[in-house]
Amino acid sequence: MYNDSFSNSVKRGYWAMPVAIRAIISLNVAVFLFQMLLRIISPAYSDALVRGLALYPEWHTTLFQPWRLVTYMFLHGGIFHILFNMLWLWWMGRSVEQTLGPRTFTVIYLGSGIGGAIIDVIVAQFLGINYVIGASGAVFGIMVAFAMLYPTMPIMLFLLPPIEARYVVAGLIALNLLLLNGGDGVAHVVHLGGAGIGYLMMKAQNKGYELSRWILPFEQFWYRLKGVYQKQKSEARNKKNSNMYSVSDIEIIDENEQSELDEILEKISKKGYDGLTKEEKRKLFELSKKN
Repeated sequence: MYNDSFSNSVKRGYWAMPVAIRAIISLNVAVFLFQMLLRIISPAYSDALVRGLALYPEWHTTLFQPWRLVTYMFLHGGIFHILFNMLWLWWMGRSVEQTLGPRTFTVIYLGSGIGGAIIDVIVAQFLGINYVIGASGAVFGIMVAFAMLYPTMPIMLFLLPPIEARYVVAGLIALNLLLLNGGDGVAHVVHLGGAGIGYLMMKAQNKGYELSRWILPFEQFWYRLKGVYQKQKSEARNKKNSNMYSVSDIEIIDENEQSELDEILEKISKKGYDGLTKEEKRKLFELSKKN
């Protein structure tokens, strides 16, 4: 019987997670650990971090400190707060990311979180202004996406029989509606806003709108930066003494192959590598070996 250590099992499970979920969970956990470290050093430091990055739904603050619409999602108030958010994200988000791809998944996640925050800024002018932290709005958007993709998928909840995903998510939304003005310190408006934005984004996706286009410019910018950095390293590494020479074997690709390669590269520039078909990825691999 094959025995494996607990640490190796954890590593395999971590790297087996879809790429976007792995990045989101890693970032959330890293920020939470940093919060805890600051709290150990001095609670004042931790409070300052929260007050500087949390969502403060006052219109003037939101207008001049727009980064709060994003940063609040990566702060959490305690171990159970982050634990339940990340468990729901991992539980339902895996199937969503595997179905829609990491780019579209990321757009829905961030879009739901930002959209929920904007809705909270609007509603807070009437219900009261308080600091908001946590990924719940973004997670609610992913849960709605899961329910729309797999409405009849049975969900096992503690001490309850299997319930279809659409009813579980609808029940959670209804619960937040009932507690909307309950004074329990939970940002129910953000939850509901995230769920609503997630629904609208999924409807747009189902009608053929490419949500991934929102993240492609950032990805292309990153790859350009990375390419310049790698090119500089390569040039520095490949500098040769003028008294030395080398001979290489080069296989030239014909005009048809060059044209095909140009078409594939053009498609990558517009839609990214994930936008290629399996045949195009295979062809790109073959041509890259020749070039």
